[in-house]
Amino acid sequence: MFQLEEKIWFWTLLIIPGLVFLFVILQFWRRRAQNKFANQQLLKRLSPNKSLFKSALKLFVLCLAFGSLSFALVNPKIGTKLETVKREGVDIVFAVDVSKSMLAEDVAPNRLEKSKQLVTQIVNNLGSDRVGIIAYAGKAFPQLPITTDYASAKMFLHNMNTDMLSSQGTAIDEAIELAKTYYDDEEQTNRVLVIISDGEDHSEAAVSVAEEAKEEGIRIFTIGVGDIKGGPIPIKRNGVVLNYKKDKRGETVITRLNEETLKKIAEEGDGIYVNGKSTNKVVEEIGDVLNKMDKTEFEAKQYADFKDRFQWFLGFGILLLFIDIFLLDRKTAWLKKLNLFNENF
Repeated sequence: MFQLEEKIWFWTLLIIPGLVFLFVILQFWRRRAQNKFANQQLLKRLSPNKSLFKSALKLFVLCLAFGSLSFALVNPKIGTKLETVKREGVDIVFAVDVSKSMLAEDVAPNRLEKSKQLVTQIVNNLGSDRVGIIAYAGKAFPQLPITTDYASAKMFLHNMNTDMLSSQGTAIDEAIELAKTYYDDEEQTNRVLVIISDGEDHSEAAVSVAEEAKEEGIRIFTIGVGDIKGGPIPIKRNGVVLNYKKDKRGETVITRLNEETLKKIAEEGDGIYVNGKSTNKVVEEIGDVLNKMDKTEFEAKQYADFKDRFQWFLGFGILLLFIDIFLLDRKTAWLKKLNLFNENF
């Protein structure tokens, strides 16, 4: 397991494409300037030791050096020991709606991206709780099992999109059924399911399934994403809107936030409904409820004793800089013997 302590220093890697660009421009300028005074045959006679290969090699070594120094500034760390720690927390499963209606832009930037932002902020404010992720549309699909690895949770969340599931709809009932399999302790009393959806095109069975989940000790919270007034579903290519989704009669489909369904599910699931328009409000209300819940002790494995490894990159970078200093632009004896480009000497 490794960590990157100062990721902001990755921006220094932009020096590398800058060096390559300057090198290419310089070569074009040299070629153009030399052609004003003599042709290529004469130039080869006047400067027989000139080597484009050696110049490119020097550039390559210099770029490697800057890359190594950049990683040294980032300071990668490696965990040297895996230890088991005991934590107390709540098991939270997030069920995120990835149906096409979540592409509507009645909330910025669109409903799905807003949903991701909400889940990310909730996770950022958790303590030692465990989280899991489910994606659903016409079907429910497991994304991430219960874990304490918040970084992995955010990564899976970031990669979720409306093309994950081919079947369309809003199968909240299937998401609830799937969530039941996520909790590994049958005696747990701190099971939480957070459903993020626009509530549209839902299954009527969702409310009754929510009641069954409550009997199994699962509290269901729902977050509504979208606007009651609704909005069209854009069809995009490369970020450009080409058209809007239309129904069989050729009219533009308007998708609206269905709060009533989400409120009923939360009510039957012994939870609360929160409108997702305000991120701070969502985080605050969900956080308040979670803090009041009983915490269960569980074991989690994590890496400890992280040690700096910047020294290796720093040393390698300095070595490459020295090599670049002593690396000549002109052809050397060994390069002439190799005759890489079938040149006549």
